[in-house]
Amino acid sequence: MGARLLLGLALAASATSTAAAELAPYRVSGDAITEPLEGIPGDPERGRRVVLDRTVGNCLICHAVPEPAERFMGNIGPDLAGVGSRLTTGQLRLRVIDSSRIDPATVMPPYYRIEGLLRVGVSWRGKPVLTSRQVEDVVAYLASLEVSE
Repeated sequence: MGARLLLGLALAASATSTAAAELAPYRVSGDAITEPLEGIPGDPERGRRVVLDRTVGNCLICHAVPEPAERFMGNIGPDLAGVGSRLTTGQLRLRVIDSSRIDPATVMPPYYRIEGLLRVGVSWRGKPVLTSRQVEDVVAYLASLEVSE
C-alpha cells in the first residue's frame, strides 16, 4: 500500500508540473498584436537584459544587436539594429510571441505559446519561455532600437 501511495503522489506531482500555464489573452490583427499583454507596457532596460541574457531569451544565438560589448552573436535571424524603425510594436510583439503566425517555416521559437509544440523538454512543457511581462519588456527594448543617424 505504501508503494501505491508513493506512485500516486509521483504521478500527481508529474501532472502538476506539466499542467499548462495560464497565458494572458491576446488578439492577432493582421501581422500584429496591437495591445500589450495584460495592458502593461514594457520597460526597455529590463527587455535589454532579457535579450542579452543567454539563459533567458537566448536571442543572441540567432540575432545580432547593437551592443558593442557583446561578442559571438548569431546571424541566422535578422540583425536587430534599427528594428524599431522597421516594425511597429504590434508587429514586434507578434514576432516575439509566435513568429510562426507570420512564417510557418520559421526557426524562431515561440516565446509565449505552449500549445501544439513538438520536442519540448519536460521542464518546459506547459510553460512559455517568457512571461507576459518579459515579452512586453523585450518589445519595448526592440522598439527602442531605431536607426541612428
